[in-house]
Formats: sequence, C-alpha cells, structure tokens
Amino acid sequence: MIRSDSRPDGRDGMRGALRAGRTGEVTKIALAIAGSEASGGAGAQTDLKTFHQLGVFGCVSLTCIVSFDPAHDWAHRVVPIDPQVISDQIEAAVSVHGAVDAVKIGMLGSPATIEAVAEALSKYRFPKVIVDPVLICKGQEAGAALDTDNALREKVLPFADVVTPNLLETQILAGVGEITSVDQLKDAAKRIHDQGVPAVLAKAGTLLGTGTALDVFYDGDVLEVLEVPAIGQERVSGAGCTLAAAVTAEIAKGATPLAACRTAKNVVVSAIEHRMHGNAPFDCAYQGQYRA
Repeated sequence: MIRSDSRPDGRDGMRGALRAGRTGEVTKIALAIAGSEASGGAGAQTDLKTFHQLGVFGCVSLTCIVSFDPAHDWAHRVVPIDPQVISDQIEAAVSVHGAVDAVKIGMLGSPATIEAVAEALSKYRFPKVIVDPVLICKGQEAGAALDTDNALREKVLPFADVVTPNLLETQILAGVGEITSVDQLKDAAKRIHDQGVPAVLAKAGTLLGTGTALDVFYDGDVLEVLEVPAIGQERVSGAGCTLAAAVTAEIAKGATPLAACRTAKNVVVSAIEHRMHGNAPFDCAYQGQYRA
C-alpha cells in the first residue's frame, strides 16, 4: 500500500497528486454510475474515455455488466451488480478523492439499483448530477419495466442538475405523444423542466429530418436549439453516452450547463466521425480524436 505524508491543508499527499498535474492545475474528478459494456463502445467505458479526453479524472461505480450476444442478433445480456456493491463503489470513489466535482448517472436497470443510487445521492450531496435516463418501458405496460422507470423518475430525477433524454425518453418524461417537430421538442423540454429539473437537453439527433443532429436545451430562461452536422443517418453505439459524459466533464471543470452542452455536441461529432467499425451491425463512437 502506498502511504503519503499528511499536508498542512488537511489533504494527504496522494489526493494532492491525483488532483494536481505538472502545471499545478487542479484536476477535476467525475464519477460515472453506469453499466459496463464489454465492447467498449458504450456505458462506463465510454464515460471514462470521454472524461479522459476532456482532461477530467474519471472513476466508476458499475451498476450492471452488459454484453452483446453475437449468436442471438447482438441482443443485450445484462447481469445486475448487487446494490451493496454499488454503494461500496461510490463510497470508495468519494473516500479516495475526498470530493467529486460531477456525477453522471447512466444505466441503472432495477428498482433495487435505483434505491441504492438514490441513497448515495442523498448521502453525499454531489455538487452536480447529470442524469442520462435509460428508460426501459416503451409504453404504459405494467410490470418490472414500468416500476423501474417510475422509480427513476421519483428517486433519481429530483437530484438532477441536467437531464439528457433521447427522443423516446423525452416523450415519456414529458408525458406527450410522438414528437415529430422542433416545436414539439421544445415544448417537451419545457414540460420536463417544469417537473423540477433545472436544465434539460432533449435529444432528437437526426430523427426529426432536419438534415442536422438537433437537440433542444432549456433551463427556464434560455431555450436554444443546438445543431451540428449530421454524420450519416445510422445510429452509432455510445453517441448518447458520449454526449452525457462530455456534459458531465465540462460541468466538472466549471462550465455552465449550456456551454457544456454546446461543447458536448462537438465531442459527439468527432466521436462519430472517427467511429470504430467491427463485426457487429453497428459502429461504436470513439472519442480519442477530439480536439477542443
């Protein structure tokens, strides 16, 4: 075990080494509470790569282990992590670093996991929480899917400083029907904000047929349409994770939510332009070529 001398300011030398680079600048720390995706194209792996590319030290609490099944049309195989282990991981990250500047919440997947994460959010009161809401209920069917989504809305969203739902998740959270226009997307973002979320980035991407990748930002004062060039029409695995992770990293460094979202859009463009090709019927985002 590496030991270090204590410092006059109360921080030990190891924390100082992690927080300060060669220039003496303090390195910000972001925690991803998310699932592992074995191919490296999404989930916690993508979060860590995005944090790193943006100059933020990343740590992770894994909520589940996800792997694609190549023998069954690349379906997801999901193994949940015990809730106590999730809590232990969050405790370890906070204890090692002393402080976490921003938290990104990704796939949770069950009411038990959501309960553990909500308890941690209440306990540690992280300064900034970005929720990328992975909703699994596609309608109003009863059962585990609806229970999970309701638990997410009731127990995790109240802690969010920024929420980044995709188009389907925006419809569900806003309680509206199919969104087919920019005006409808704006209205949905406002509806989510009115539920108590300070800032909303409602993501449509290329699905509204504008010829761009289009999202709507709303924080109660500013309503802004964010557009970047569309890089093809095919979905790229990890693009949504990359965007939310980039928002988290920029906010950890002190950016406003709107500035963070603007930067994140450009990070995603680069990640899609430099996407990885493989044997799966989809490509994976790659963040390693992004330059501010």
